[in-house]
Amino acid sequence: MEKLLVLSVLISFLVTLVFMRRWIKKAEQIGLVWEDMNKLDQSKKIAGSGGLIVLLGFLVGVLSYIAIKTFYFKSTMHIIEIYALLATILIVSFVGFIDDIFGWHHGGLSAKSRLILVFFAAIPLMAINAGESIVSLPIVGLTNLGILYPLVLIPIGIMGASTTFNFLAGYNGLEAGQGILILSALAYASWVVDQTWLSLIAICMIASLIGFLFYNKFPARVFPGDILTYSIGALIAVMAILGNYEQFAVFIFIPYILETGLKLRGKLKRESFGEPQEDGSIKNKYDKIYGLEHLAIKVLEKIKKEEKVHETDVVLAIHVFQIAVIILGVIIFF
Repeated sequence: MEKLLVLSVLISFLVTLVFMRRWIKKAEQIGLVWEDMNKLDQSKKIAGSGGLIVLLGFLVGVLSYIAIKTFYFKSTMHIIEIYALLATILIVSFVGFIDDIFGWHHGGLSAKSRLILVFFAAIPLMAINAGESIVSLPIVGLTNLGILYPLVLIPIGIMGASTTFNFLAGYNGLEAGQGILILSALAYASWVVDQTWLSLIAICMIASLIGFLFYNKFPARVFPGDILTYSIGALIAVMAILGNYEQFAVFIFIPYILETGLKLRGKLKRESFGEPQEDGSIKNKYDKIYGLEHLAIKVLEKIKKEEKVHETDVVLAIHVFQIAVIILGVIIFF
């Protein structure tokens, strides 16, 4: 059954790969373009909100998965959870797209408006009482949170993951690469706990992100936009809730927890971008560290010594750190 359902993964990949080229042309045509802030030449604008097509690929893939299960295997198992998941992703994607349209140059949505709107994305999961209310808490141990789990923890998880995944961003291929790594880890966790349907859902998004990465890798032809970062963050939270491995998900989210702390140090006003140089390299634009991107540049400068640090170096360094965290998380929890 799972082998046939892998067709859904292929569909997600192909839809994203094929339609992204058309989206780039249309975005450039209508003026939905942004500057590549880590490049010295700001005259060339890059198509924005490519996450819209990633979302399309993901949705078509998941819906084809539902169709195969329903019509071929005559199974409706987990259909309610899947539709709740899709509803959450669609709502949070809408919020992200509105943020994109408003434009980060103009501040986008206010932090308060963003949190209020993202809260509504948690309602589908709250409505079906998703997840397991018995959780393991530090010191206390196993605790039944009862109604507090759907009414408090689920919205906190959705709001926290979707908004903070957007913090570690701004470099060609960074957001998509991070999404691939984290969702791959969660797909593995789902398989370990015998939630293979959830693994396949994650792999559909991974396939879409791989198709997107063809256009988003350095030098990028399209940017993801908040529509993508919000969607990935929300999917991470939803998988943790439905798969009942919240502790593992929080652990592998450590880079984003650190990023949030560093961003708060700069009162959420310091940008993640580097200072582009004439030779194509980048340097820190601040004396202090206000993000893992800045820390990566500083560490790489010490490691490479006489060599210059480039945008691709920073992305690779963050990916390596994320992989290390994932491996440690797998060892600890599985």
